[in-house]
Amino acid sequence: MTARHPPTDASSPLPVRVAALYRFTPFENCEALKAPLATLCCSQGVKGILLLAHEGVNGTIAGTDDGIERVLAYIRSLPGCAELDVKESRAATMPFLRMKVRIKREIVTMGVPDLDPRTDAGDYIEPAGWNALIRDPDTILIDTRNDYEVAVGTFEGAIDPNIQTFRDFPAWFQEKRESLLAEGRTPKIAMFCTGGIRCEKATAFVKSEGIDAVYHLKGGILKYLETVPEEDSLWRGECFVFDQRVTVTHGLAPGRYDVCHACRAPISVADRESPLFQDGVSCPSCHNERSEAQRRRYAERERQTRLAAARGVVHLGSE
Repeated sequence: MTARHPPTDASSPLPVRVAALYRFTPFENCEALKAPLATLCCSQGVKGILLLAHEGVNGTIAGTDDGIERVLAYIRSLPGCAELDVKESRAATMPFLRMKVRIKREIVTMGVPDLDPRTDAGDYIEPAGWNALIRDPDTILIDTRNDYEVAVGTFEGAIDPNIQTFRDFPAWFQEKRESLLAEGRTPKIAMFCTGGIRCEKATAFVKSEGIDAVYHLKGGILKYLETVPEEDSLWRGECFVFDQRVTVTHGLAPGRYDVCHACRAPISVADRESPLFQDGVSCPSCHNERSEAQRRRYAERERQTRLAAARGVVHLGSE
């Protein structure tokens, strides 16, 4: 079965610029920011998703170099966003179907009130210094991402909390806190996530639990894969990303995974060969969690997507 995004190699042109960004800063009126930002993105042909909340901005966008540059310049002009955190990569084709700007309660949902990552987060560790920290036998290394993300790749020696959403992380840590620190080690905790934003909150939460030596990977896995040579890397596998590239590898090259369009879980070549896999309808991860009625709806959506593709148009229901 043909993948939905074309494979590329190192010699292929990658004309699309992809920018993952976030900034914690207080926005007083998100509604006033939404329309001008959406209008600018659409006028520049930029697609993706941006989340606005009273605590700041978060999202991933893609487009031409000029279009992305104009949008980033505008976001940096917003209050408190001059030092916007941005990780960039390239893609062979546009990895998003449309542009969405949404207002949320949190730009990354943890559900713990009164955390302020601007002042309470852990200490940043640059990618160049990350290996030394996580090789330290006194370091407790925790992957803060969801279970399906961890399944396709993580750092050597990392603890997988096996959580389904980031909201589950605080309860998991409180439950495991004593066992994590019961081995007589200096309580030094290092955490990481895809682009760094979840760790801003995760480290702030862990510090609120009374642990002072808390660290997180600056720029997240994406910055590590971009800057650390593969021969020196302690990363194992691929990194899940929240767009149609699905995964990336060292140097932020496109990975080998596709995505299940029923449950959004990454799927491997082996998953595609499973009798539980039906393109656009089910995969081994979700087959037993969906009803026949749901699978019929997914099958119809897949049929409409293929009809639209045959006409040379995009069916937005395929997103």
